[in-house]
Amino acid sequence: MNWDRIEGNWKQLSGKAQEKWGKLTNDHIDVIAGKRDQLSGKIQEAYGIGKDEADKQIDAFADSLKDEVNKP
Repeated sequence: MNWDRIEGNWKQLSGKAQEKWGKLTNDHIDVIAGKRDQLSGKIQEAYGIGKDEADKQIDAFADSLKDEVNKP
């Protein structure tokens, strides 16, 4: 999944991010603003995991959104 498309649709997809990572607050979501590196950092902080694990989770999340982002 192209992250640019996720970033462009962040307002619509941010709820899905909060479902996936329940520890992320609305303030976190606002700061992230669809930026992958910001999302990675906030996940690392909230869950106490490393960058590699956060990136793996983000990749899986992006793959799960293919149908959402490709809707007409």
